[in-house]
Amino acid sequence: MQARSTSIERLAGCLILQLAICLPALPLSKPAGSVSKGSASSQTASTTQVPADPAAARLVPARLQNEQGTFVLFKLQKPIGEEHYELNAAGDTADLKSSIELTDRGMKESLKASLKMSSGLDPQHFEIAGDTSRLSRVDYSVTIKDQTAEVRRKNVVSKFDLSKRFFTIAGYAPVAVQMMLIRYARMHGLREPFQTLPEGRATVELCGHDTIEVSGSRAELNHYLVSGVVWGTESIWLDENDKLVACVTVDAENDHFEAVQKGFESQLGFFVTRAATAAMSRLKDRVASALISRRGVIAITGATVVNVDGKPPLKNSVVLIKDRRIVAVGTRAQVKIPKTATVLETTGKFLIPGLWDMHAHFQQVEWGPAYLAAGVTSSRDVGNEFEFICTVRAGIDSGILPIGPRLLLAGIVDGTSPTSFGIIRADTVEQAQEVVQRYKRAGFDQIKVYGSISAEVLRALAAEAHKCGMTVTGHVPDQMDTFQAIEAGLDQINHVGYPMFAMLPNYSNFRRGVRIPRVDVESPQARTAIEFLKNHGTVVDPTLALGEIMTHSSDVPLSTFEPGAATLPPELASALSGTGVPPQQAASYSRPLFEDFMAVVRALHKAGITIVAGTDQAVPGHSLHRELELYVQAGFTPLEALQSATIVPAKVSGRERNIGSIEVGKLADIVILDADPLESISNIRRTRYVVADGAVFDSAALWRSVGFRP
Repeated sequence: MQARSTSIERLAGCLILQLAICLPALPLSKPAGSVSKGSASSQTASTTQVPADPAAARLVPARLQNEQGTFVLFKLQKPIGEEHYELNAAGDTADLKSSIELTDRGMKESLKASLKMSSGLDPQHFEIAGDTSRLSRVDYSVTIKDQTAEVRRKNVVSKFDLSKRFFTIAGYAPVAVQMMLIRYARMHGLREPFQTLPEGRATVELCGHDTIEVSGSRAELNHYLVSGVVWGTESIWLDENDKLVACVTVDAENDHFEAVQKGFESQLGFFVTRAATAAMSRLKDRVASALISRRGVIAITGATVVNVDGKPPLKNSVVLIKDRRIVAVGTRAQVKIPKTATVLETTGKFLIPGLWDMHAHFQQVEWGPAYLAAGVTSSRDVGNEFEFICTVRAGIDSGILPIGPRLLLAGIVDGTSPTSFGIIRADTVEQAQEVVQRYKRAGFDQIKVYGSISAEVLRALAAEAHKCGMTVTGHVPDQMDTFQAIEAGLDQINHVGYPMFAMLPNYSNFRRGVRIPRVDVESPQARTAIEFLKNHGTVVDPTLALGEIMTHSSDVPLSTFEPGAATLPPELASALSGTGVPPQQAASYSRPLFEDFMAVVRALHKAGITIVAGTDQAVPGHSLHRELELYVQAGFTPLEALQSATIVPAKVSGRERNIGSIEVGKLADIVILDADPLESISNIRRTRYVVADGAVFDSAALWRSVGFRP
């Protein structure tokens, strides 16, 4: 996808105010109304597992006939628009036309697609153009001539030889095209990956059968898992008439995105939960293939232990693990290795505690192995769909093997406005108290506030959260400044932009669409802001790696500063290729803006303000490494950078007694590196093995399990 030509002033305003993956945000959420009360009583659902032979359950070939339909589109379960489609059959051909109109956080988007097919559903011409997110566009066409495909991307035309079986679909496809993809795969009995254009290979797999009931009517649905269209696994349901009922996927911003046939909206929570369960089940075998040793008695021998408490490194060490915990740390002479132990010889390597990502949005189960592969064994999710993240957390916590990092959850809440995000709302003190109680009952650790929260509601949220032993993190609400939000009870701040605003004279006047002036971190205003943050013990997760991606010049390949970008699965690489700003604007404004981000982090760190490493959503796993590299560029020592992703977040989260360092009695979360991170922080990229909750994995195999190149 290509970046939309948007003014750099608008870009900067979004980066500063709502920097949460793109502009203005990439976070998440769940329940309904102001506080969700659960599913309607008219809904029921049951599930039947797929037969052993998928071919036996294949539906009859799709029929060419006229049809039309409407899907309600959801972003983090909030309805944001609709898709309308028409399929017109005439003789041996059928023409599909689809149009999408939606509004995401106040920004209107539209997308149109057309697909001409033969009677065998073989594509003849495909065209898609329009908005794929708030700040990205797509403009593709594919024309089939004999066994050659002519692919146009904007004004660039390429030609490709075709496989026997292929289909045309874009990564952020209208749902109607997804429906035709499944019909095509079923009609031709395709159970292996097949070619897609303009790029990629897709797999369609029958997962099971679900029976749902809405308002007294029953529907028998076939549940399919689709891979290769977007990164990760999509869940799609078709009814007995071959029509798509629901699609649970992600959009071009990598946010949760759902489409549901009109009339089935009440079953959205079921579809989200079912999709998460199915995707995790599918992932377990892949993760198991990366397993070196299950929990038990394990001795890691010969490596140098990096102590994040500042003590000298321990060379030629033995770290002894029993089940999930570390039971001994010392030299070879000090630690006796039981005869029953599995020995992992790591001479010449370096051990660090498992890393934390303190600003995550676990939007797909595939993020789990990617995090583990990068050495991330604990992750704070700061906003997600309620059913999805609770299902995933339960799967990780209860599984025989971890399929992702330990999850700490911050439940998102927003006020009602045209730009509100997610569907959990709090517009009154009573609603605020109810939201906190709901999250507390579900085992959440924090409350995450978003931009439309009022001052009165923020005070109520914070008071109730603190009473429940929870803390409050998030954005500074639009109608407040940083000082006011902290005084109202905001304990932690997401994104460096909010502390930066507090350092600008008359900064409360700077809102979306306004060009941001350069910051002077030595100015009286900046010193006042820094002192205020320090006195209030405010914790900041800067998300510098995201800021770097969104402010870099679009003519500079992402891989030049983020090596992980060169390892991405094709579907994810395509989505990230549209980031950046036009070169002239980058030179004149966005790159200086990023330099100011760096200067602010440098000043905060110098003043002793607590900084924890977090990435938001960028390059899965790899961006945490980049975040730490940027901290070192901003003045951290390699040890200080490492502490920001280990012992410091453990303390901030109140879990330092169990995790955050390699010590006796703590849970066995350990990263085994091929090189010394204290010599160069970039050596954290050289992960060989990861010990997660006592189980040992090969990092390269974990990367491969979700489509990355190690």
